[in-house]
Amino acid sequence: MNFSWTSEQVKLRMHARTVAANAVEQYGRHNDSWINGFSKGFAKEMAAHGWIGMTWPTEYGGGGRPDIDRLIVGEELIAAGAPVAAMWFADRQMGPTLINYGTADQQAEFLPGILSGDTTWCIGMSEPDSGSDLASLATSAVRVGDDFIINGQKIWTSFGESADYCYLICRTDVSGPPHRGISEVIVPMDTPGIEVRPITDMTTNRHFCEVWFSDVRVSAANLVGVEGSAFKQTMAQLEHERGGIDRLVSNRALYELAREHVDRTDPVIRQEMAKIETGYTLGRILVTREVLRQAPRGFSAATKCFCTEHEQAVASFVARALGAEAMLWNGVGRGLAYDPAYTIMGGTSDIMRNILGERVLGLPREPKEQEI
Repeated sequence: MNFSWTSEQVKLRMHARTVAANAVEQYGRHNDSWINGFSKGFAKEMAAHGWIGMTWPTEYGGGGRPDIDRLIVGEELIAAGAPVAAMWFADRQMGPTLINYGTADQQAEFLPGILSGDTTWCIGMSEPDSGSDLASLATSAVRVGDDFIINGQKIWTSFGESADYCYLICRTDVSGPPHRGISEVIVPMDTPGIEVRPITDMTTNRHFCEVWFSDVRVSAANLVGVEGSAFKQTMAQLEHERGGIDRLVSNRALYELAREHVDRTDPVIRQEMAKIETGYTLGRILVTREVLRQAPRGFSAATKCFCTEHEQAVASFVARALGAEAMLWNGVGRGLAYDPAYTIMGGTSDIMRNILGERVLGLPREPKEQEI
């Protein structure tokens, strides 16, 4: 299946490709650039192009453009390794969430900084003891007058050290079922009582952080949506996070490098490359369905599962194609070392398959041992 692009979309892709190439020349090439390529300077350049909030409604300062345009721009930038991380989360999740659930005051206060590329956001979601089970989170926000007092710990908080704001998923009520009583609160990261400790992963990247909240006082005006009823809001966020083009082309730059080194007359190599190119085509179809709202609700779990497993297949091919060079500790070696993370971050493949089976296909849950 091939897509037919309009002349305007072709121009946009060529423009984005040029911007991406210039960014790589200026800032260097970053593997998995949407999470490892952090540059406030490039974020402001993106804003100048109108590529932050480009699909947001114009009444909120956005570009009012179709979602497919963001896919085109994002694919070119990330596939080339341009450093988009400083604005990616806010553009992808925080802005749309504030538009859908935030108050007029919140929109006026926070959206302009996102659109200009001046503010960076992190997401306080995962916790040490809850893993992929979001409903089991324990970080608490207790209402005291006009404020929340926040206590707890988050982990795997990307850009926690450099973010201006944390979009915190926390518990404001413990009286009901686990998925109830969850709220979303905007926390300025310079608030007293916050301690951030970066985590160095095996690629030597330090974007992951542990974040502790100790009697952190935040105005109740920073509550987004209805107190205690944010579980659905968070699930909507994850739909944006899991079904995007960033889950398909993170290591495309490594693949292009390998293509330059392999013997394309070798039938085995040609077969492997054909399989990878087919994977890119299928993945793009899945992502495009998400963008065009043609996929069933919850299907982003399947999209993420396919795309991230494809990225692992790409990494495996690159390692074989480059041979001994892939063992050197350089940009290629560091990029290949990121391979295991693809199917873990954002929800493991096992969790994605559970979501797909239970929520999309309606399959019955396996009974617990005591129920058998």
